[in-house]
Amino acid sequence: MSEGVKEENQLYDEINITPMLDLAYVLLVIFIIMTTASVQGVKVQTPNTVNSAPLAKPQMRAITITSDGAVYLDAYPVDMATLESRLAEYKSGNPDLPVVLKGDAAAHFDKVSEVLGICKKLDITEVGLVTKRVAE
Repeated sequence: MSEGVKEENQLYDEINITPMLDLAYVLLVIFIIMTTASVQGVKVQTPNTVNSAPLAKPQMRAITITSDGAVYLDAYPVDMATLESRLAEYKSGNPDLPVVLKGDAAAHFDKVSEVLGICKKLDITEVGLVTKRVAE
């Protein structure tokens, strides 16, 4: 064989990383384009208004009581003192705060009555009870 031609089965001393770098640069460019595209928006000057009350009221709050007596406010576990303070905070933002009470059928009635007592104490009058309709 001639000395100028390398053998086909010769081992390489170095790895060619150029294709890997090309891929990394392409991914970097795509990432930069995607993140800047989501940040941009149309800027407008909002008008001033005399009425300072919000047009949309906050959504209703859900209180759940499990069969073992655990109380959840919007899927977060709370004790009765925390429940009262958070409901008072929500009530200050929305005087007509609607509350939905979902109790397990096996829940102790004293927990349900305690939650209803907190609602009455905070003057929350829009309280709904979640039940399941049975077939007749």
